[in-house]
Amino acid sequence: MVATRFVVDQTGPASLALLRYAIGACCLIPVVLLTQSRVRIAPRDIAPIALLGITQFGILIALLNYGLRSVPAGRAALIFATLPLLTSLVAAALGRERLTPSKLAGVLLTIAGVGLALGDKTLQPGGADVAWLGELAVFASALSGAVCSVLYRQYLEKYPTLPVSAFAMLASVAFLALLAAREGFFASPPALTPGGWLAVVFIGLASGGGYYLWLWALNHGTPTQVTMFLAPSPVTATLLGAWLLGEPVSRMLAVGLVAVVAGLALAHRRLEPRSPALALDSERGRAL
Repeated sequence: MVATRFVVDQTGPASLALLRYAIGACCLIPVVLLTQSRVRIAPRDIAPIALLGITQFGILIALLNYGLRSVPAGRAALIFATLPLLTSLVAAALGRERLTPSKLAGVLLTIAGVGLALGDKTLQPGGADVAWLGELAVFASALSGAVCSVLYRQYLEKYPTLPVSAFAMLASVAFLALLAAREGFFASPPALTPGGWLAVVFIGLASGGGYYLWLWALNHGTPTQVTMFLAPSPVTATLLGAWLLGEPVSRMLAVGLVAVVAGLALAHRRLEPRSPALALDSERGRAL
């Protein structure tokens, strides 16, 4: 996020997204081709995986960028922080996950922590009458991320994480190329500074590796538990922004960070299983 804010003024949002995920795909595809065991994705799964990739990288980013045109960044970050809650609701509605009280409380605590960390940034007014459209766009971007996080699981159970990551990201590159063409990306090369190119390369490498780890986590944990780790993103972005860009830091940041960490711990808390002796005593009690 900090690297994107550093370079976003040097090119269009769609062009930056295209460069980002094109580099990410170039990192993943050679690894897939060099693996000894080739995986063939069934024809019936190609379109759904491609659509998930397009939604995850194209539609989500487009909605978020549109929302940021009229919604302050702090409020947008708080709205987007509802992604774990939306993921829980979507997963519960589809019967993919059980929404426990501790998990719900943990999600709500992380959202409150993000709000505290961002402080008065969440209360800044938006742009006149179109603010609600921007807020709706940010909320829709979070909802699209939640749906993707839940629906990815069925394909990650059928195929290894690496080919799914590469194919989904490659599909998003084709979609983003259409959006970038409207910004004149193919008419002239991007006018980036050397520092801007370094930032783009860093973002691309981070996107390729990060997306692979994201899908790996979705295959080894519940969607809610995984998406909750997006909550510290605004907090860490604020810390890095203060360190690297000299941005001011609110005093409530420490309180918000504690709340976010507490929410993560609460949502990942597991009830201790009963010992065999206790279970046997319970069975005897019911028999009596």
